[in-house]
Amino acid sequence: MGSRIKKHPILGAPEKGKKVTFICDGRTLEGYEGEPIAVALRAAGIMKHRYTKKEHTPRGIFCAIGRCTDCVMVVDGKPNIRTCVTPLRDGMKVQTQYGVLPEPFAKQWQGGKEHEKI
Repeated sequence: MGSRIKKHPILGAPEKGKKVTFICDGRTLEGYEGEPIAVALRAAGIMKHRYTKKEHTPRGIFCAIGRCTDCVMVVDGKPNIRTCVTPLRDGMKVQTQYGVLPEPFAKQWQGGKEHEKI
């Protein structure tokens, strides 16, 4: 696993938990229990967490303190989870967020009708 944040400005120095596995967009990854999800993703080389609804541009970690929404992802089926301050747990399912949904934009349109909004 790659480099990790040694001291978070809000969460302080992380206590290294046990090594756990989680799924991100169908890939099995490893991280440490209790570290922010975004840290485990960064260590795995994943920098894009979501795509904006209007322009479909990628976003990732920006503030790293839970104030902005650039790092939001779908976590265990719930959208808009701030991954920079959400602790990692074993078995979590994390998905890239497209607008406010987990499906890529092309799949959000079915027969010319937009997928139901969450």
